[in-house]
Amino acid sequence: MQVYYDRDADLNVLKGKKVAVLGYGSQGHAHANNLRDSGVDVVVGLRKGSSSWAKAENAGLKVFETAEAVTMADIVMVLLPDELQGDAYESEIRPGLKNGNCLAFGHGFNIHFKRIVAPAGVNVFMVAPKGPGHLVRSEYEKGRGVPCLLAVHQDPSGDTTKIGLAYASAIGGARAAVIQTTFKDETETDLFGEQSVLCGGLCALIQAGYETLIEGGYPPEMAYFECVHEVKLIVDLIYEGGMTNMRYSISNTAEYGDLTRGKRVIGPEVKQAMQKILKDIQSGQFAEEWINEFKAGSPHFTELRKEQANHPLEKVGAGLRSMMPWLGQNRLVDRSKN
Repeated sequence: MQVYYDRDADLNVLKGKKVAVLGYGSQGHAHANNLRDSGVDVVVGLRKGSSSWAKAENAGLKVFETAEAVTMADIVMVLLPDELQGDAYESEIRPGLKNGNCLAFGHGFNIHFKRIVAPAGVNVFMVAPKGPGHLVRSEYEKGRGVPCLLAVHQDPSGDTTKIGLAYASAIGGARAAVIQTTFKDETETDLFGEQSVLCGGLCALIQAGYETLIEGGYPPEMAYFECVHEVKLIVDLIYEGGMTNMRYSISNTAEYGDLTRGKRVIGPEVKQAMQKILKDIQSGQFAEEWINEFKAGSPHFTELRKEQANHPLEKVGAGLRSMMPWLGQNRLVDRSKN
């Protein structure tokens, strides 16, 4: 496995090149601002009437409609939502691409599942930060960085790896590490992690624990602290030094309970379910399901989102967080700005 750092990157390869960042959501705002602060010539491409237009301009960035941004750029970084990229590519991106341009992505979904097929004369690479965009920006501002994955799909110009590495360095990734990979491996592992562990698995585990304590007759506030609030404290210890570091920090009682009870909760049936999730990702079944859901107007997605937002633990949590005003200071997510 090839790993790169800032010493391996040459930002000079970006000199004289204009980068168009398409989208100004979590990743888009981070890439655009970090690139600008690294001295890269960057513009933001958005659809006309986008609610993000003013946010990008207020950050001091030049904003153009998507098609215009593409025509003026040498490197086009597509950071639109996965479900929008295919249509945007056909109508606004592909017509403006020229041989020798770079078409870049922050996630491999549309290239890997062939929902976007770039012209043979266009270089295609991916720089995928392993963290939310709000963290990519905040870590950069602290002089640190979020590790990135780098992959090259098409390289007609012969220098796409150097350009991708320079791009990763400019957004702060090479301060931590930039790992060479493929679009396939990034896409499939990313979807699996989101669905089975980081988002789907973790949220379902938290909610099940909260509900179990409530059904056992315990106060909602205690259930929230034990099953939601303290998750960050444990994860921070794991993030810092792995599971052994976390177990060193907790009490012997907690560690014994961890080692003897954890696998009762996450048993063989859970791993079997994970294996089925992975197969659905590898076969393209999940990608097809998601795109079809979006094209149908996202009725099921909207229903699930509303259901989860109205779960009692969200209301209890809002009340408890209001007692800790410091949690609102220096927020990673500020919806008025990013």
